[in-house]
Amino acid sequence: MSNAPRFEINLNEFWQDPYPVLARLRAEAPIAFVPQLNGMVFARRDDIVASEKLIDVFSSHQPGGLMNRLIGQNMMRKDGAAHMAERKVVLPGFSPRTVKDHWIARFQVHADRLLADLIPSGQADLVRDYAMPLSAECLKDITGLTNITWQEMDAWSQAMIDGIANYTGDQAVETKCHVATAAIDAAIDDRRASATRKPDQSMLSLMLAAGMDVRNVRANIKLAISGGQNEPRDAIAGAVWALLTYPDQLANVLGGEVSWLQVFEEYIRWMSPIGMIPRRVAKRWSVKGIDLEPEDRAFFLIGSANRDEAHFPDAVRFDITRDTAKSIAFGAGPHFCVGAWASRAMVADVALPAFFAHARRPRLNPLVPVRIGGWAFRGLLNLPVAWD
Repeated sequence: MSNAPRFEINLNEFWQDPYPVLARLRAEAPIAFVPQLNGMVFARRDDIVASEKLIDVFSSHQPGGLMNRLIGQNMMRKDGAAHMAERKVVLPGFSPRTVKDHWIARFQVHADRLLADLIPSGQADLVRDYAMPLSAECLKDITGLTNITWQEMDAWSQAMIDGIANYTGDQAVETKCHVATAAIDAAIDDRRASATRKPDQSMLSLMLAAGMDVRNVRANIKLAISGGQNEPRDAIAGAVWALLTYPDQLANVLGGEVSWLQVFEEYIRWMSPIGMIPRRVAKRWSVKGIDLEPEDRAFFLIGSANRDEAHFPDAVRFDITRDTAKSIAFGAGPHFCVGAWASRAMVADVALPAFFAHARRPRLNPLVPVRIGGWAFRGLLNLPVAWD
């Protein structure tokens, strides 16, 4: 038995608002066993940063883990050389230069088209009508699955992130995830010939050109969909909501005193769309006097690390002038998100400036409350906005 302190949580309350519990964990039990998750949680930034680099102890290779079982063993569930081999194949499609020279223009086309249809209406749910379709259309291009609708992309992504965060074992959630992954496999099979015949910068094209086994191609496309849809979607909607909630900060951005990139970086620190990274304890280990055993489950709580008072004074406050250099929203180790530059471009270079350039005097609808949910993945569920 581990000598870690036992920390009980209410999963429903944790899903609704994890931050009070995360603050208590940081203060009272920064490394603790949570029975409701059947795993060890790490709540402080420095402990997570140090531990994530120890891949021989905290392994991404989780043969029995939910992600491996539901979507296949992708590059994020491999360590060392196996991870790097697949990472190197897709890196050219996500480099800062490729993002600047290729993807931003594609992202802008999608944003302009969506806004041309949206702005005349004078109001919208910006999650449903802007953030969700924009993120999905961009992800169709990035993955190479241009043969599907944006609605399918978003639905499949949500089904998978629900599935890989299904730590209570809800069978209906798992079944929905299986349906989504089967549909993705079919979409990949439908695109393989054309992606090989006409190569481009998409993940599918790059992996096929490298001769990657089709099982790994499928697993990595699913990985990209599971994280690549919700993170920018939630950051787009969340950043708009935060700026409309704090109009003085919006004025600073519109006045050119603060960049859109600073807005994006502060938002994903303040409300990290990907709030947790799971790991498998690969060997007996002790950290901060707490003993861990092989095959223990560990959860690195990114949403907690990014509100760690030791690095972010008044961490609960959204502040676009804050120094976010210590944020680990994209990870802190060898599995640092390969799509980070594409996500930054989609949100900070395109989605946010485009919306605020086209929408005149945007404002929240005071009669419809904004709903937010999740802890492993967290974001707005709706965002009613009106403009002149």
